[in-house]
Amino acid sequence: MKWLIPRAERLVEWLMALALAIMVVLVFGNVVLRYAFSSGIAWAEEISRLMFVWMIFLGAILALRHHGHLGVEMVQAKLPGWARRGCAIVSHLLVLYGLWLFLYGSWTQTLIGLNTFSTVLGYPTALMASSGLLCAASMMLIVAVNLWRIVTRHPRAMVPGSPAVDADDGTVLRGQVPGVAE
Repeated sequence: MKWLIPRAERLVEWLMALALAIMVVLVFGNVVLRYAFSSGIAWAEEISRLMFVWMIFLGAILALRHHGHLGVEMVQAKLPGWARRGCAIVSHLLVLYGLWLFLYGSWTQTLIGLNTFSTVLGYPTALMASSGLLCAASMMLIVAVNLWRIVTRHPRAMVPGSPAVDADDGTVLRGQVPGVAE
């Protein structure tokens, strides 16, 4: 199981790079065609938009996985350990609720998009909405795992405002400080 997550992350990174490469080629090619030849590729904008949406949602999954989203930890860092854990549990539950709403809305839009098609290429717009579906489901899994770790006091739990701890050698990086009673 330990090999699955790094490979999945690597796959997501490659998919994001591919989407960016496709966007760059199509948009740059379209600009050159418009200015140099007074023509363009009609479907390039649709594909670029689709790649952009997928790249953003895939990047959001990776950012959450690596704790790269914006957060205000100054107040939580001043709290005692038990209050910090309590805040983390409440905030994780609220995030899970927000992600549930996102998942439900994305599912609804995906179902609608099965019968709605893009203007030029005619692909189902469910391809666009399904990116939100994948993003919400993946993020729910990541948040739920971290919530479980916080509740069970797992050493790899990410509690905002806590100093970090390296699980391998015990150096302080993030999480609970070893030997400190809460």
